[in-house]
Amino acid sequence: MKKISRRDMLGQASRLGTTLAVGLPLVTSAAETPTGKTPATTKPKLKVVVTGGHPGDPEYGCGGTIARYADLGHEIVLLYLNKGEWTNKPGHDPGPIRVTEAGKACEILKARPAFAGQIDGKAIIDQDHYQEFRHLLEAEKPNVVFTHWPIDNHADHRAMSLLVYDAWLRMNKKFALYYYEVSTGEDTVQFAPTHYVNISEVIQRKRSACYAHASQSPDKFYALQETVTRMRGLESGYKQAEGYIRHVQSPDFTLPMS
Repeated sequence: MKKISRRDMLGQASRLGTTLAVGLPLVTSAAETPTGKTPATTKPKLKVVVTGGHPGDPEYGCGGTIARYADLGHEIVLLYLNKGEWTNKPGHDPGPIRVTEAGKACEILKARPAFAGQIDGKAIIDQDHYQEFRHLLEAEKPNVVFTHWPIDNHADHRAMSLLVYDAWLRMNKKFALYYYEVSTGEDTVQFAPTHYVNISEVIQRKRSACYAHASQSPDKFYALQETVTRMRGLESGYKQAEGYIRHVQSPDFTLPMS
């Protein structure tokens, strides 16, 4: 029988104390033992909200992490700033197509889609929209929120980042706040991760979720994002990884690490 060290005992006690202190529900899981039995263990169940400027952003930037959270039994919401309905072609609205694609991607990742009601390419940041977005997050009651890194070349990405940040401040920094990267070099710039998530075992699911957005040139954008995850994997010692920056004042909820 494996001996339990004093450090292990203290770690388990600390994790249980944290769960009870923040009032999180518990997820029951099982781990096989040398005897072949699978005793139940409990972990805190999280409400995870991943925000993005457009359908596809959360999947490309955080798809592997989303899959790992879902596999652990947590509740995932992908909150898009808009439905991708803006277009340069008069009389053609891609919004319904992109909403359908988002639904397919969320089904693959075991997540739920939600929309903030803004227009692609015409994001508005003012007091009314700050308040409206905060009400959306308050209704979701998240434990963890992921959003765009604010130094980004796309205005919709920057807008979403600011909306989340304002809501976080006004909600008294109750949820953990992490920033992610997407199309690094083209959109996200000056991104230096503080945390990494190993996505090596869920790469195919992430790819499938990204390719569900068939109208958005997935061959081009997935190749770019995979270059990023391979680089983050080299940095962190995995085959592929997704990198994040945790706000220094954020609660440090556990990422789905290996």
